[in-house]
Amino acid sequence: MADPSRALPSFSVGVRRSPFFEATLRHGATNFAVYNHMYFPGTFRSAEEGYWSLVNDAILSDVSVERQVEISGPDASRFVQLLTPRTLSGCAVGQCKYTVLTTTEGGIINDPVLLRLESDRYWLSTADSDVLLWVKGVQTFAGMNVSVREPDVSPVQLQGPKSLQIMQSLFGDAVDDLRYYWLRPLDLNGIPLIVSRTGYSGELGYEIFLCDSSRGDELWESIMEAGRPFGLRPDTTSGIRRIEAGILAYQQDMTIENNPFEIGLDRLVAVDGDFDFIGKEALRKIKAEGVKRVSCGLEILGGPLSARNDRRWSLSVDGRDVGQATSCIHSPRLNKNIALAMIAPEYTALGTKLSVASPAGSLDAVVIRKPFYDPDKKIARGL
Repeated sequence: MADPSRALPSFSVGVRRSPFFEATLRHGATNFAVYNHMYFPGTFRSAEEGYWSLVNDAILSDVSVERQVEISGPDASRFVQLLTPRTLSGCAVGQCKYTVLTTTEGGIINDPVLLRLESDRYWLSTADSDVLLWVKGVQTFAGMNVSVREPDVSPVQLQGPKSLQIMQSLFGDAVDDLRYYWLRPLDLNGIPLIVSRTGYSGELGYEIFLCDSSRGDELWESIMEAGRPFGLRPDTTSGIRRIEAGILAYQQDMTIENNPFEIGLDRLVAVDGDFDFIGKEALRKIKAEGVKRVSCGLEILGGPLSARNDRRWSLSVDGRDVGQATSCIHSPRLNKNIALAMIAPEYTALGTKLSVASPAGSLDAVVIRKPFYDPDKKIARGL
């Protein structure tokens, strides 16, 4: 538990607090960001300490900022398909799909995980943008019989190699056969939950969606108690591990100005599919004409970066601006600095040398493959 006498950040009544907010304070959260109009615990201890807990044992993270947009009704499946270029015809009840939502120009509004809870009820588990307002706007003009709302749902993430053992302590054998990117409803001492084999870490892990905000404190402490024998620690999501895994962060590695082809999500865009979606014609044109920038991986040479970047760093070749490094971090496991970047296509061949304009001065970098660790996602899949 945290020292109750320590100085805490000031908070505003205008920013929402999660059902786990008080628990995170008790367990040592000392810094918060604002994400989807809600406080997001950003610091419990050093980033490297949290990283090693994640990759060796397990961490519990309050990710209630991943707000859910619920779409339900007779036309729910048709409406959800209108929102995304990814083919959803094979998405079964109980399945999750990583998706993108696109504008009429093909820009990315968000990259939510879609959860199909029932034949006519879906959740979009969103990154940091006003997806609820966007979807309600589309609903107004779509002429479909659907209901759109933000339900009383708040997720936590239990991630790390010992997460399955902790889940078994909580739920018995009810989670043993839960597959990667699938979900099921469960309860814990009467607390209504949805549990999915998803996460934002590249590690084996679960998301536990609380469906009764009045019981947030009870759920948090129950998970922490079950995890104590396995070394469970509360922490924020690991920026180090998500960059190692090549997981893109909305607003940092992609924005509404980017399209799915630029960031390597071609597989999520069915421009020749027999269904309509917002941005279809624009994305068909972009695919035909090609892109002007591409997401790729970098190794930044030299000693360990002191911190990850809080803004994009310019990239150049022979003095010419060729792109930006969007997420930069030192990986303790790989013992090198790694970065995600957006670069002009002609400079993305493996081995291409670039210069990085960091706050510490110009640094040398080279293009390398991403993801940087476990590229086949064997760890997250439990293989």
